[in-house]
Amino acid sequence: MNPTLQKTLVFSDLIPDTVNRALMQRLDASGKGVNVSRVLTQLGKNCIHLTQLGGSLRSLFLDLCAQDKINIQWVESNSPIRFCYTLINKKDSDVTELVEEGEQVGTETEGKLLEAYGKLLSSESDLKISTVIISGSMAAGFSGSLISEMVRQAKARSLRVILDIRGKDLLECLPLKPDIIKPNLYEFASTFDSDLVSGNEINTVNFSELEVKKRISNICNELFKEFQCQAVLSRGSNTIWYAENGKFNEFEFESIEPINTTGSGDAFTAGLASVLGDGRSIKEAITEGARCGKLNAMQLRPGVIL
Repeated sequence: MNPTLQKTLVFSDLIPDTVNRALMQRLDASGKGVNVSRVLTQLGKNCIHLTQLGGSLRSLFLDLCAQDKINIQWVESNSPIRFCYTLINKKDSDVTELVEEGEQVGTETEGKLLEAYGKLLSSESDLKISTVIISGSMAAGFSGSLISEMVRQAKARSLRVILDIRGKDLLECLPLKPDIIKPNLYEFASTFDSDLVSGNEINTVNFSELEVKKRISNICNELFKEFQCQAVLSRGSNTIWYAENGKFNEFEFESIEPINTTGSGDAFTAGLASVLGDGRSIKEAITEGARCGKLNAMQLRPGVIL
C-alpha cells in the first residue's frame, strides 16, 4: 500500500560536500510488497500483488513489474509513486537508504482497495488463495483500520496470514490472531518494549544481548498464549530468533559479504511463506527464508534471488 520506484546507485566512494558520480545505477519497481511478490514469483509460486498506484510514473512502474512477471492488480489512488534510493559505497561496503514518504492517496482509494481485495478472497473467485501476506507501511490517507480489516477478512476465510508490519498496525491485528508476525528485531522491540530501543537500533548500552533475548522471549511467549501467533524476528546478519508454539528458538545461518542488503528481509518473508504454503514446519520455512535473504544480499537488485 506504499509502492516505490527504487534507484540503486553504486559509488567507488561517497565523500560529503562534493560531487559523487555513480559507477553504475539501476531502477526497479519496489516497496516491501513488490519485493515479496517478485521473490515468490521467482520461487515459482502463484502470487498476486495488490496495491494502489497513481501519477505520471504509473506506466513505468507497471512496465517494470511486467518485466519481472509480477502478477499485479491495482486501484487508482491519484498519488504519485514515491522514489527511494540505495547508495552503495564500494570502498567500505556501506549501504545507505534514502526513503521518501508517499503522498496522500485519494479519499476513495481505501474503499476501492478493499473491494478489489474482497473479490480476490471471494468464494466466487476461481483463485485458490491459501495465504495473505501484508508487508510494509501504508501511504498517507489510509485509515488506521485498513490492515486489521484485511486480516479480519482473511481469517474469516481460514487463510494463513503473515504480517511484516509494526507499531499500531501490528497491535490492532493481534486480536484477530494472525498466524505469523515477522518484523525485524528493532521493529518488534519498538512495538512491544520501547525501553529496548535507542534511536534506530537496539539499546546495547543499557541491555546486554542476553537481557534483550530474555525480554523478547517473554514477549513472544505471551503473544502466543494470548493470540496464538508465532513470531519470527530477523536480526540482519545475526541469528534469527523465533518462537514456535510458545517455545523460543534461535536459528543460525552462514554469514556472507553482502553486495546489497536492500530487500533481504522481504526475500526472507517470501521464502518463509512459500514453505509454509507447502505445509512444512516453521524451522524449514525459516531455513528457506534465510536462503532467500542470503541470495538477495548477493545481488545488486533489491528484492530478488536470481
